[in-house]
Amino acid sequence: MSIFNAGQPPVADDPGGIVTMVEASTFCLSDALGDIHAGTAQGLFYRDARVLARWELRLDGHAPERLSLMMPEAFRARFVARKPPNPGVADATVLVLRRRMIGDGMRETIEVHNLGDEDTAMTVTLTADSDFADLFAVKAGRANGGGCEINASENSLHLTDRRDSGRGLTVSATNDPMIQPGSLSWRIVVPRHSSWQTVVFCQPIIEHRAVPLNLADDDEDSPTNKIRQWRATATSLTAGGSGLNAILQRTESDLGALRLDDPADGTAYVAAGAPWFMALFGRDSLLTSWMALLLDSALALGTLRQLAKLQGTEVDPVTEEEPGRIMHEMRHGPSGDQVLGGSVYYGTADATPLFVMLLAECWRWGVDESAIRELLPAADAALSWIDRFGDDDGDGFVEYQRKTDRGLANQGWKDSWDSISFADGHLADPPIALCEVQGYVYAARLGRAELAEAMGDSATATRLRAQAAELRSRFDEAFWIPQRGWYAVALDGAKRQVDSLTSNIAHCLWTGIIPDERAAQVIEHLGKADMDSGFGLRTLSSSMRRFNPMGYHNGSVWPHDTAIAIAGLLNYRHIPGAWELSERLAGGLLEAIRDFGSRPPELFCGFARRDFRSPVPYPTSCSPQAWASAAPLLLMRSFLGLSPNVPQRRLTVTPRLPERAGRVRLADLRLGSATVTIEGEGTTVKVEGLPSDWELIQP
Repeated sequence: MSIFNAGQPPVADDPGGIVTMVEASTFCLSDALGDIHAGTAQGLFYRDARVLARWELRLDGHAPERLSLMMPEAFRARFVARKPPNPGVADATVLVLRRRMIGDGMRETIEVHNLGDEDTAMTVTLTADSDFADLFAVKAGRANGGGCEINASENSLHLTDRRDSGRGLTVSATNDPMIQPGSLSWRIVVPRHSSWQTVVFCQPIIEHRAVPLNLADDDEDSPTNKIRQWRATATSLTAGGSGLNAILQRTESDLGALRLDDPADGTAYVAAGAPWFMALFGRDSLLTSWMALLLDSALALGTLRQLAKLQGTEVDPVTEEEPGRIMHEMRHGPSGDQVLGGSVYYGTADATPLFVMLLAECWRWGVDESAIRELLPAADAALSWIDRFGDDDGDGFVEYQRKTDRGLANQGWKDSWDSISFADGHLADPPIALCEVQGYVYAARLGRAELAEAMGDSATATRLRAQAAELRSRFDEAFWIPQRGWYAVALDGAKRQVDSLTSNIAHCLWTGIIPDERAAQVIEHLGKADMDSGFGLRTLSSSMRRFNPMGYHNGSVWPHDTAIAIAGLLNYRHIPGAWELSERLAGGLLEAIRDFGSRPPELFCGFARRDFRSPVPYPTSCSPQAWASAAPLLLMRSFLGLSPNVPQRRLTVTPRLPERAGRVRLADLRLGSATVTIEGEGTTVKVEGLPSDWELIQP
């Protein structure tokens, strides 16, 4: 959830299906015909502002009839329709194609094909309007906006924000349209068995300057060229299991489209997701980058660098900035500089330890040592924040409490207002210490200790390992609920155990903070029907008072959450029941993803599979959403038992792949200067290309 929409439910998409296109910070929401309708959440959005709020194609004043939709890439769509047949005629003879591409603006090619034996005449009209509303005003249903001024010239249509004359959109087209305020039209005659087309361009204006369009396929920075270049350097992933290949291909395409480039140096990092979170988010971007290391470690490095640039340096209660703290989100929209005193908000408890965790993992995966050293001061500042500001009362645990009434009340990944509750339903009072955050801190200290030891600082390594060991012991003592057999989701402000059974404790398996002697009971509870929906792990047990399978964080299923749980279970694969539960959860989740067209949504409802044969969508779920898109990568990595340590020239591959995965192949996996290919099936594995001086650990 975003601070820019705290407490506001998003508006639901219109019935009939919404088509989401995304490329970096640009995205487009339309209906299945390609039209954008006024008064809805649809639109073309650029830099967190809606630059088109209406975009409708009409033939002789009537909407075409939909035939099909194809999306070969997340940024490219082809809408296929027909002109309704004339009265008394059974078959239509006019086919309409809309080929749309988005990037820094939008290009739409409209083709009219006459399949009949007579020439056909018609008027083609495009209606355009905008409100230049802030992204989150649209999401919250508050897009009253100031509207726009519309001016027509001989060659183009100009839409200008009434509140900011420097922001606008220019619409131009080929084939000599007739331009009037609010529309472009063509009176055409299409000969028999022939076609007509026009190419329409939508060019954003920012600070009175036209944004250069990057929509020609041969442009160096075009979306087509960028995805081509990224695929050339990313790991190639294939799997023989039914439907799994399509999921992996969709993952690659969506993550490529969710990449953002720093205009200053071209560094790529990852946005949180479309449609509402096309911006850098601390927690989301860090976890996505961790999962995507299998595909591209450069994305993780870029994300770390961006977050280090924005790391807190002073105390500001309005934005919740504090020295060393990693930000929660950044925004560029019309209201971005008016919300909480700035466009960057820091109210998150988990991004700061996750930053240190990811840096250490990048080191293991072979990111250049000079880049790691460059980011060590940011990691140390993050650890200082943990010790000083994160643990305000000095009890050894990181807690959160918002600094003003405008901040997020909950500052873990479950950040909705009612997400942290006791089993009897009453809400926890702050300051709140979340169980998974303590696990992240534990792993962060161990990771930074590993870096310190590798770089000759044994004193720091020893100190951090001792702190981690003490935290692990104190965590078990404070969070373990003997009468329940699981860990508390949190400690409240009075240090009481918040005793709900949640998926949060699976994150503690992932970080390794749970001792073996507790793991068996935790795994047993996670595997019961109140947590396992049949399509993935519920966020909250169905036996808890606040359980709601349609709740955002109180009973829904989040693919990234289930993937992290599976990775955690496989860390404890020596514990009875861990592997069996991980296979069951993965099987249910992958079947759910297939039902969503091979693209995992941000979340879906947590109804039991025995009650619904297919997963029930959550109405306003983001898709594509970065950590959901990356979840299949974490599944592959976890079931392969893949754990590189490039500095020590060691590769561990201990597969236990489910039968349904078939043969899994990772080609051109880059580990530092080495490039390897890994093929696995069941418990067998073959590794090619590993240098002779590396150690290979396998069954």
